[in-house]
Amino acid sequence: MNYDVIVIGGGHAGIEASLASARMGVKTLLVTILAEQIGASSCNPAIGGLAKGHLVKELDAMGGEMGLATDATGIQFRILNQSKGPAVRGSRAQIDMDRYRIYMRDVMLNTKNLDIKQELASALIIEDNKVLGVETQLGNRYIASKVIISAGTFLNGLIHIGEKKQQAGRQGEFASLELAEYMKELGLEIGRLKTGTCARIDGSSIDFSNMEVQGGDEKPIPFSFRTNRATFNPTQLPCHVTYTNETTHNIIESNFYRAPMFSGQIEGMGPRYCPSIEDKINRFRDRPRHQIFVEPQTMEANEYYINGMSTSLPTDVQLDMIRSVEGMENAKIVRYGYAIEYDYVQPTELKHTLETKKIEGLYCAGQINGTTGYEEAAAQGMMAGINAGLSIQGKEPLILGRDEAYIGVLIDDLVTKGTKEPYRMFTSRSEYRLLLREDNADMRLYKYGKALGLLDDKYLAQVEQKERDLTEAIGYLKENHVTPTKEYVAFLESISEEKINDKICLLDLLGRATMTAEKIVKLIPTFGKYSDEVIEQILIEAKYSRYIEKQQNQVDKMKDMLKVKIPNGFEFEKVSGLSNEIVEKLNTINPPTLFNASEISGVTPAALEILHIYIKMAQRAR
Repeated sequence: MNYDVIVIGGGHAGIEASLASARMGVKTLLVTILAEQIGASSCNPAIGGLAKGHLVKELDAMGGEMGLATDATGIQFRILNQSKGPAVRGSRAQIDMDRYRIYMRDVMLNTKNLDIKQELASALIIEDNKVLGVETQLGNRYIASKVIISAGTFLNGLIHIGEKKQQAGRQGEFASLELAEYMKELGLEIGRLKTGTCARIDGSSIDFSNMEVQGGDEKPIPFSFRTNRATFNPTQLPCHVTYTNETTHNIIESNFYRAPMFSGQIEGMGPRYCPSIEDKINRFRDRPRHQIFVEPQTMEANEYYINGMSTSLPTDVQLDMIRSVEGMENAKIVRYGYAIEYDYVQPTELKHTLETKKIEGLYCAGQINGTTGYEEAAAQGMMAGINAGLSIQGKEPLILGRDEAYIGVLIDDLVTKGTKEPYRMFTSRSEYRLLLREDNADMRLYKYGKALGLLDDKYLAQVEQKERDLTEAIGYLKENHVTPTKEYVAFLESISEEKINDKICLLDLLGRATMTAEKIVKLIPTFGKYSDEVIEQILIEAKYSRYIEKQQNQVDKMKDMLKVKIPNGFEFEKVSGLSNEIVEKLNTINPPTLFNASEISGVTPAALEILHIYIKMAQRAR
């Protein structure tokens, strides 16, 4: 059968890739091992978090599905870092992992231009370094000029529980062995990574009475900009917090010799920022306890995820260590924790479109590119699906800049720097995080979703009105001033605001730390016509206007810098501060401009700054 795009793997990356290309009008096929496991949460039952929430909001702003699915199936919603600045706040939701999976499968099965086949992809059809389709273990051949591999942990997946090993992509599911071998034969740089998950506990066997209760926000904010905030009122379940103790640590430490990560049984590099409990005890033995989050997996709360105790220790050790924790003395393990090793493609093998450099029409998205997390996977999946679809339509690719989106930062980091350990998104990875906030993702990116046909007219009218309102309001605040008349000073005191001593711009007045949404409407009654979301944006823009302006100037400066031409015969080896690797790549490729240099894997923004300085110095010396 003939298709335009074939997606291999029905995880979070495969979902967004399939939906994006199909919704663009491109005939798409998803090949997945088990249709009922589309959208399965292999690890924790949660979406979002610090920086990860940004990715989900950006996906949603362009027409992705993850935010809508989270709102439909969420069982607790929280804004992390609420007391800190808006740039580092992150939305996080516990999800009913069963309902999430069913929701996603139903969406996929009801999407026009999208077919689903429950088969195991075994090989690619390639001629003259150009992909032509996919072969499956059933002997079926599906033809397409674009193939997106989003295999997650299934490529040559190997599960470890103590000394026991089994080939699987997820507990109880086949690993993709033939495709893994085929990928190596293509000449791509293949590495080995490791991740892990925690045990799941029977809810009826947990004593919550001495655990700390962690509830959701009183007024939860939905993930999707397309969800009606006024009527959003989900049923929320509490999570609980408990801690390991000295007994727990002794049990784990005395069994290090049985831990695959210490015995040499595991070869792959694990995630630095989500270590196993045995790794935590080994690295931070001086800490008297480690925090454990006890999280419900479904609305029925009959099974709990023990977040913070990811492990590959033997089953008997898992039971002992869990029962040593307060509240879990009688815990019954439903599913044991495990570590999993899998193959990944070094992402420097990819272009910014996520197409491989060596094989035309072959794209990779998700954990196969060395990332960790549902959100990072979904973001890559959507961009791979979009770019495969655009290529089919004969259009220019969509490459988001580092100044436009965290998605742009994610992909740029991967394809230019590569990774030797599972990559996780953090707000600190963005140079322009004050511009790339969660709250303004819709206005930053909706134009792309509109151009691609991924957003409906009703939502577009809503976000365009929001943008017009904000532009109008900020313009008014910049153009108007108030003076310290007796009447105005008295008015400020009446709303519990400090008096002013000089003429002041309204934007600066509203930028005070004490300013609230209620005070804004009292200060400027005409602003009462704006929605709560617009008033929130006004507050943020006013409080951080000077910093936002500074970052925008930096963005403009970078864009101007990238236009700079590199002189013929420029001697890169004489530039102090560049690594030998970067110098070698620059000499080999000899880029004509700094923009072309920025497209070379490993050439960082800092390296570009240094190059720019030396080019200017060379020009002045003439």
